[in-house]
Amino acid sequence: MAVTYKETKIGANIFFIGVVLAILVGIAAPANITAWVQATLTFLGLIVGYFVAEKDSQTFLMASVSLVIVSFAGIQGMVLSAAIKGSALIEVISSILGALLNLFVPATIVVAIKSVYSISKMRA
Repeated sequence: MAVTYKETKIGANIFFIGVVLAILVGIAAPANITAWVQATLTFLGLIVGYFVAEKDSQTFLMASVSLVIVSFAGIQGMVLSAAIKGSALIEVISSILGALLNLFVPATIVVAIKSVYSISKMRA
């Protein structure tokens, strides 16, 4: 399936909406992100992953895996720091990183599966 400009633009807009939503949710509700917001971010991540073009998949995977690893490590460090110091800013940043993980992990999984499928098609 060839990816057209319209599909790429849809994916980019959904990605932008997801990142803005993750940041706003992280700022507005740092203590607890509701399940429906997490489900919304996960759904948006699935859509973003679907619309990543095959030619951009390697770049997307490298960037998203890096972001997922750094966000996870950041959350772990900030949770420990927040437990010791109790800073509200650390809770907000940790919440934003958690919301971004809800967006990027599904997108990364979808792009990785598409890449593996593309590789298997070339071999057959």
